[in-house]
Amino acid sequence: MTEISVIAVLDDPVRRRLYDYVSARGDGVSRSEAAQAAGVGRTLAAFHLDRLAEAGLVEVTFARPAGRSGPGAGRPAKLYRRAAAEHHVSVPPRDYRTAAELLAEVVDLTGAEPELQRSARRRGAASGRAARRQAPGQPDDDLVTGALTAQGYQPYRDGDDVRLRNCPFHVLASSHPPLICGMNLALLEGLLEGAAVPGLSARLDPRPGECCVVLASKNNEH
Repeated sequence: MTEISVIAVLDDPVRRRLYDYVSARGDGVSRSEAAQAAGVGRTLAAFHLDRLAEAGLVEVTFARPAGRSGPGAGRPAKLYRRAAAEHHVSVPPRDYRTAAELLAEVVDLTGAEPELQRSARRRGAASGRAARRQAPGQPDDDLVTGALTAQGYQPYRDGDDVRLRNCPFHVLASSHPPLICGMNLALLEGLLEGAAVPGLSARLDPRPGECCVVLASKNNEH
């Protein structure tokens, strides 16, 4: 399946709602849960979820319902979760990934990490100020969540902290982890500063499959 055909799978509005719901969840989603979230029947949801799986946009696992095991527990349920693969489409084709990887290698080789972090902090601060101007009366939590969502981080609440299911720089973070995680940290520090959100601080706290940065509540700091 070509990149364009993969993205075209999301053209159906129901399928897109299902994909967005599955992507926002960190655990496996059943057909019934997805159907309820999208406001459609279970059979229709199953059809669209399987189409998403065929396109490689979601992954399929099987598990028995929580608390059930052994004989009589029933068949394992089919669960869906966001696939780790990334898809990029441009017409005509562009190869920005290779350029980004080359630039990351140059920064590594020349020891320019401090300059990269300063630039990232400035970019984040500009983004935070823009978000605050666009919604001057918005509560801090909603403002930060909206800004992070717009940039592809897929934020979610973990107690008082805000964690990020997705790293927008996943490919580069896999090949240059210290460099990209440091850049990401500076970017989000700048965002909080620019948006004037005093209750959160960005720090490194990697979790498998998630962004390396957490926005921690200052109430939890010791």
